[in-house]
Amino acid sequence: MAEQEKRAWWKEAVIYQIYPRSFADSNGDGIGDLNGVTEHLDYLARLGIDVIWLSPVYRSPNDDNGYDISDYRNIMEEFGTMEDFDRLLAAAHERHIRVVMDLVVNHTSDEHPWFMESRQSKENPYRDYYIWKDPKDGREPNNWESWFSGSAWQFDERTGQYYLHCFSRKQPDLNWENPTVREEVFDLMDWWCRKGIDGFRMDVISMISKDQAFPDGPDKGDGFGDMAPYVCNGPRVHEYLQEMNRRVLSRYDLLTVGEAAGVTVEEAKKYANAEGTELGMVFHFEHTDGAANSDAVIGKWTVTPPRLSYVRRILNKWQTELEGKAWGSLYWDNHDQPRAVSRFGNDSPKWREKSAEMLATVLHMQKGTPYIYQGEEIGMTNMRFHSVHDCADLEEKNAWQQYVVEQGVVDEKTMLDCFNHVARDNARTPMQWDDTENAGFTTGSAWLAVNPNYKTINVKAALADPHSIFYYYQRLIQLRHTHPIIVYGRFRPLLEDSEEIYAYERVMDGQILTVAANWTDHEAACQLVEATKGEMLITNYAEHKPGVLQPYEVQVVLYDDKD
Repeated sequence: MAEQEKRAWWKEAVIYQIYPRSFADSNGDGIGDLNGVTEHLDYLARLGIDVIWLSPVYRSPNDDNGYDISDYRNIMEEFGTMEDFDRLLAAAHERHIRVVMDLVVNHTSDEHPWFMESRQSKENPYRDYYIWKDPKDGREPNNWESWFSGSAWQFDERTGQYYLHCFSRKQPDLNWENPTVREEVFDLMDWWCRKGIDGFRMDVISMISKDQAFPDGPDKGDGFGDMAPYVCNGPRVHEYLQEMNRRVLSRYDLLTVGEAAGVTVEEAKKYANAEGTELGMVFHFEHTDGAANSDAVIGKWTVTPPRLSYVRRILNKWQTELEGKAWGSLYWDNHDQPRAVSRFGNDSPKWREKSAEMLATVLHMQKGTPYIYQGEEIGMTNMRFHSVHDCADLEEKNAWQQYVVEQGVVDEKTMLDCFNHVARDNARTPMQWDDTENAGFTTGSAWLAVNPNYKTINVKAALADPHSIFYYYQRLIQLRHTHPIIVYGRFRPLLEDSEEIYAYERVMDGQILTVAANWTDHEAACQLVEATKGEMLITNYAEHKPGVLQPYEVQVVLYDDKD
């Protein structure tokens, strides 16, 4: 029962993800940094969030924007120093904002000292820190395709073997079968916990255990095999996370969330079990998987918006099936996903604000811990890329090379259209602070072009408008902090056959909270809320029409259950 659900601060919190490279540049070099984050903590406190999740700030050659780590105990020079980090942590804590670090331990950089030693010889003590295999019939050990296109294996001339890299060739996978590797990881985690951080977001943590047979994967139709069945939710992943929990996590009061590629609801019940033996919650990708609910051009690349019927089915499934068994995470976008209002809503000038507020309400009224990605609270939109040269992300560049240049299965225009819909760079354009040059992000030349709409979509304008998306998010956060039913109430889906309305109830302690949202740009018949006589907690329209929801209108009503 929801009324008996175990309370925890991280269940009641609202998380704000910061992608440091694109948040705020304090020194004019065009790259966001830690001091830039510190300078804007008052803004985040004003929004009302409880936790900052920092994307990786560790030392890195930056092949994959910091997700290739060469030193886990130092800060990337572009971002500042460890002293800068310590000041940020202290300043955040002064404002009652916790700080969660990004933990990337499925792989390291190929410039990490462990790997530099590992590749020296087969006899090197660090050799078994990574996954090395002999050639098979003069080729790669198997047919696995990297998430970033191309083979997941890289040949190393020095020792005549291949190493596994599920992502970039500069991101060799760690060998978690080696207990010394696990000791190293637990030790660096403990080091950060003793420094005073408040938790970890764990990058692709569901991939740390591989099928040790390393078989060929199912043919993907592009000359490679799918590695997912053999690297996601592997045979020892829960054993490893339970060991991590015993050794580190259980010793501190932490928020822990695992990015769990390939996770199912059943697996999530293990990762985020109510007994707390592994993690607090996981991120799944089902509702953001455009290829699964539309006609994909190739792989993940699509130009088709997600359908309401698909999104609702996935979100409702996770809500109902995790009930009482595990805790969930709630998000529309992040550094790996396009902008929410562009993908799930309507980013036209006419409907951007209404649809952004509708999407925010649908998410924040559900059960689980909500995540806001930087700029989401002001309705930042996707970028428009006119050339592959506009792109900075490795995934986009590799996809272009494979599908356009080498295989010719997609023409340039179609690939760019795909990038404009779902590319990761859409989320990574600089934060839009004001209408001055470079949106107030930097006094230098920004590392990635600023979205041209910064002249009208920016923080300064949002703060000056009492009816802006920013203040709507502020109210949503305040409601979550005020009404336990929003955090702990049971979820009951409504109107599951509607092609226009997303509706559900939350139930707790004799109260019912009803949420009804119009997912479309036209009026839709709906009398759910009118049937109640409760308190309107939040809505994005000042005036309502009887019997209908206006375009992208959402209403949330709290009332006593008389039944």
